[in-house]
Amino acid sequence: MTLVGRLKTSTASMGRVAVGVALGVSLAAALLAGAPKAFAQEAAHAHEHAAIVQATGEGPALWSVSDADSTIYLFGTVHVLRPDTPWGSAKVDAAFDASQNVVFEISNPDDQSALMPLIQQHGLSPQTPLSSLLTPAELADLDAAARSIGGSAAQFDPLRPWLVALSLSVAPLVKAGYDPKSGVELILKHRAEEAGKPVTGLETIDRQVEILAGLSQETQLAFLRSTLEDFDEATTELDTLVDAWAVGDVETINRVGVIDMRTASQEVYDALLTRRNTVWADQIQTMLAGSGVTFIAVGSAHLAGDDSVQEILEARGVEVTRR
Repeated sequence: MTLVGRLKTSTASMGRVAVGVALGVSLAAALLAGAPKAFAQEAAHAHEHAAIVQATGEGPALWSVSDADSTIYLFGTVHVLRPDTPWGSAKVDAAFDASQNVVFEISNPDDQSALMPLIQQHGLSPQTPLSSLLTPAELADLDAAARSIGGSAAQFDPLRPWLVALSLSVAPLVKAGYDPKSGVELILKHRAEEAGKPVTGLETIDRQVEILAGLSQETQLAFLRSTLEDFDEATTELDTLVDAWAVGDVETINRVGVIDMRTASQEVYDALLTRRNTVWADQIQTMLAGSGVTFIAVGSAHLAGDDSVQEILEARGVEVTRR
């Protein structure tokens, strides 16, 4: 079966992009922050820095690794949330407050000035317009989706499929009340800056764009086609994952956000999770060789499943403790 076929028959295909937006790359929050006014206005009521609603139970999962003179906390995040999502917890607050350093996937997920040149470099392909890659029916679906956010298929025509798919995926999220300003990283970044804690990234926004732009054209088109198929129901999977994340249900995150991604596309799974997790585990071991307390917050999919950061560390003899 071709990749497109697998995506269309998967119970939770890669094209249900809300999952990838929430748990895959924090770049999506930057795209959402720069979303077209036609639907970005729907989130305008949100506060500049949303308050954290306290969880009713223990809240999202938290892990730690440590040695004689250093402790590193690992916290799984969702990059975009509804403002009223209850995820605050005393244990996460204590770990964050005790840390001297805060590390995210990228240090500047809200930096539009850094993103735009990368989109120009990696997101445009006027020599191969999108209209030459899609069927008339698919172009009609694209135009309908684009018009719902104040655009048109013609405006997307010079863009590469990965960028169109990711851009369209944020529209239903905003319409359903999700807001990048309520995403975990932006809230914690604001708290870190207020407390004078240094904020760094495990990788750069350049790298995240390059990962998506480096997907094969077949995979990019499958990503876009499934996005169009599921455009009107894009929040269903994300709602399930957010509910699981907010109560620390890592098994559901693994099942819906990780296993289904691997089933749909090994290429996407390796690009978004496996290779990045391995590099991050290397960096964490380097941090352990130093001293102090560090708080690391990355998308929850990176901390779930057989190829998670924790599993890679434990395979190397590093003990990881669920808090």
